Amino acid sequence: MRKKLLTLTVSLAATAAVLVPMTAGAAPLAGDRADTVPTGSPTAACAPVQVSPPSGARVVSVTAEARAAGTYTFPATPLGAPAPITDVPDWCDITVTLTHRGADDRVAVKVGLPQDRTLWTGRFQAVGGSAYQAGDFGAPLVQGVKDGYATASTDAGVKTGLDASWALTPDGTLNQPLLTNFASRSVHELAVVGKAVTKAFYDAPARYAYWNGCSTGGRQGYLEAQEHPRDFQGILADAPAVSWDRFAVATLWPQVVFHEEGVSPTPCELGAFNDAAVAACDTIDGVRDGVIDDPQVCGWDPRELVGTQVDCGDRTVTISAGVADAVRKIWAGPVSADGRKLWYGPNKGADFTWLATPGQPFGVADLWVKNFVERDLGLDTTALSYEQFEQIFRSSQRQFHDVIGSDDPDLSAFAQAGGKLLSWHGQADQLVPTQGTVDYRERVERRLGGSERVDRFYRLFLLPGVEHCGGGSGTQPTDALGALVSWVEQGKVPATLATSATRTDGTRVTRDVCSYPHRTRYTGGDPASASSYRCTAS
Repeated sequence: MRKKLLTLTVSLAATAAVLVPMTAGAAPLAGDRADTVPTGSPTAACAPVQVSPPSGARVVSVTAEARAAGTYTFPATPLGAPAPITDVPDWCDITVTLTHRGADDRVAVKVGLPQDRTLWTGRFQAVGGSAYQAGDFGAPLVQGVKDGYATASTDAGVKTGLDASWALTPDGTLNQPLLTNFASRSVHELAVVGKAVTKAFYDAPARYAYWNGCSTGGRQGYLEAQEHPRDFQGILADAPAVSWDRFAVATLWPQVVFHEEGVSPTPCELGAFNDAAVAACDTIDGVRDGVIDDPQVCGWDPRELVGTQVDCGDRTVTISAGVADAVRKIWAGPVSADGRKLWYGPNKGADFTWLATPGQPFGVADLWVKNFVERDLGLDTTALSYEQFEQIFRSSQRQFHDVIGSDDPDLSAFAQAGGKLLSWHGQADQLVPTQGTVDYRERVERRLGGSERVDRFYRLFLLPGVEHCGGGSGTQPTDALGALVSWVEQGKVPATLATSATRTDGTRVTRDVCSYPHRTRYTGGDPASASSYRCTAS
């Protein structure tokens, strides 16, 4: 499970930027093949190309390095390493470095391109980032090349993963140019530069442009649909960290509750609440599969567990009323002093480990409050009162909603441009509350005339039991990008999203999840077969 959480917890870019091809001999140097490729050859020369800078930017340098075909591996992180990618063709690694007027920055845009023109599908793909990492130069980029895309990503000129030290200048003020890069500017520039490099390299423009990202990458995709509706014809944006100004404070709520209520439950105790919720609500959908299909209809009250003894291995713990009430407040989400809902909590069934381990605040939220909202690196975010939390929440909204909220519901320009937005979010997401994405979708519906109209260009899928960007006990998406490509290029509207999983007993489970707001209903028969489900109105 933990390996699946890399998208918002541990950066891959710092390590994955060093690509390790498992092939005999070294990769050829940039330009080695240029003089040997005859006119008309299907093999494109790997050499720097001419690139015009985006508005407000200047090109510092353009470099090219030929990468050898073979299997690529990626250095391990504390949580593991991406799986090796086999059968990668020869490809050209072009890096365009930009700087901006009035900013002492260096932004790298990296583009990977299959050198054999016959392997290029005519498609461009931009891949997004995670946490405070704007992009990924490792496995996603290499996978895109293998799949025949000209594939690009950006570092936005900032550090990666859970390093937000770039947020403050030496005098303690916000580094506005770098924040602008991370929040919005570099995503659009990635599209502009990436497509320009693709056109120069192949001497032909990409026929289709796609965005592919999850978490921070999901936020970036939604931002592109809102602010640059013609950059991409198709956007795959999963578990989107939109409403960042609220989400990035709201995920500190469990620490505030523990501090104010004076409780410090063990992971074992917290796990018992989720186990009990799943047991109580598993079969609401008619199937016993260890998954809460729709947590919003699960009415189980954690106070029902008070007095229950839980075996925690080295000791037995009796669930107290204080801990049960804390869990209830965490699931309900943060509220103001007068009881008004501020944002959403994690769904019932979502792992508490990342947000609700006492004394261990979620890294993204901790860094956001310290570096951006309060500009106080010594602040203890595990010792906030309810009043202090609300003040910080409101301050984050005031300062940063227009900067990085990325949740403008007016997608009319994107719809008019013919763009398609496909998004999925796990119902067991333990980092980005699923209901935040539902909230955004519903606001788009209110703005643009209802679900039926919005479905023409924007489809959202809520996947039971799936954790943040993948993993968990639910069935996983099998080819969401492929579904988007079929929608854009062939007009095949994705009324359902194919998912599958292999159980511990070797049983293969398939399920076609219906697009929101429809529900996926079990109709009888083999619960492991997609044919046993149908879509109904919610």
